[in-house]
Amino acid sequence: MTQQSLYIEKMKAQLDELNANMNKLQAKAHEAKEDARDMYKAEMLKLQDQSKAAASRLADMKSASEETWETMVAEMEKVRDAFTHSFHYFKSQV
Repeated sequence: MTQQSLYIEKMKAQLDELNANMNKLQAKAHEAKEDARDMYKAEMLKLQDQSKAAASRLADMKSASEETWETMVAEMEKVRDAFTHSFHYFKSQV
């Protein structure tokens, strides 16, 4: 397996774990009081958008050339870090 393939698999596993945890939080948010539920829905939409952006970036990485690989890694890590930060913030609010 190439270095790129290993990185992509590692990143996919991290994103899958975040998405699974996000689904657990979404279930918890449904149990919240109605006024808090609206806030949770808005935050969940933001998280879902970040998840889609991360998945899209990961898909782009699969076809990255050696010349663009380092740039793609840096961008992917920024997207992942933002998603992770948003997730942890949301989790602290639930």
